[in-house]
Amino acid sequence: MKRRWLATLALAAPLLSACVTQSGSPLPEGTLAQGLAAGITAPDTPPPGSNIAGCTPSSAHPYPVVLVHATMINMDFNWQALSPMLYNAGYCVYAFNYGATASGLGIFDGLGDIATSAQQLATEVDSVLAATGASQVDIVGHSQGGMMPRYYIQDLGGAPKVHELVGIAPSNYGTTLDGLASLAGALGGLGFDVNGLVSSLGGPALTEQEQGSAFMTALNANGDTVPGVTYVVIESDHDEVVTPYTNAFLKGPGAQNILVQDQCPSDPVGHIGMVYDQTVLDDVMNALGTDSPTYQPPCNSSGFGVPV
Repeated sequence: MKRRWLATLALAAPLLSACVTQSGSPLPEGTLAQGLAAGITAPDTPPPGSNIAGCTPSSAHPYPVVLVHATMINMDFNWQALSPMLYNAGYCVYAFNYGATASGLGIFDGLGDIATSAQQLATEVDSVLAATGASQVDIVGHSQGGMMPRYYIQDLGGAPKVHELVGIAPSNYGTTLDGLASLAGALGGLGFDVNGLVSSLGGPALTEQEQGSAFMTALNANGDTVPGVTYVVIESDHDEVVTPYTNAFLKGPGAQNILVQDQCPSDPVGHIGMVYDQTVLDDVMNALGTDSPTYQPPCNSSGFGVPV
């Protein structure tokens, strides 16, 4: 009898989840541990609160938010906290995977050629605009996901379709080899055989994100911002993947660079943990909302420090 009850509950769980989502009830905001579990078991499942059919942007939040994950992970890993937070605040939220390799292992996305990944972002943005009737989107990206949209904006004609780009620890000016090694080590500590995967499959996005690479040089050759788009960068001085951490910051007109430790000096958050750090999440919500340059988060909950 107990086994039958558990089986019934398992079958009903997706339906109950859908009912909660469609009713507009608040969704719980996930943790890094929940993100890790979701990324491994359901890498192609949109995170809670995202990709809701029929979502119509409100006058308070007229721009749908497109979430762009980081290198070597996927949307379900990356956005278990921010996606439901945005949904609960009344945003239309969209997430997708990009940069898959020939392995078929959807756990490890964001490794493909960055220009090709930007084409996938272009397709996603067009789909979101068509579905919602909005004129523009806001983009929030983590790591490569905060940098790659700049290629879409600058080189693929995306600027008229993007209202704002919020980068969380974006690799805007690349990273040193030490940073790439740290990323592999951090993910390895979470149970991923990153070195084995990369050595067997290759990963163009890794070498393209090296500081001084041909891709990085071309991306920043004519300035790093485009008129008409608002840019916000949120970074931690404990970032061990984008090294030096100042490589995340933009230099062009219209860019707002936020260092977490200027707001919350004791926050130890590292690169991977930033999308589960409450200060960072609060800064994202401010950027997408009133975007007050004097905003001060409450500093009441920090994410994981080094190495994640």
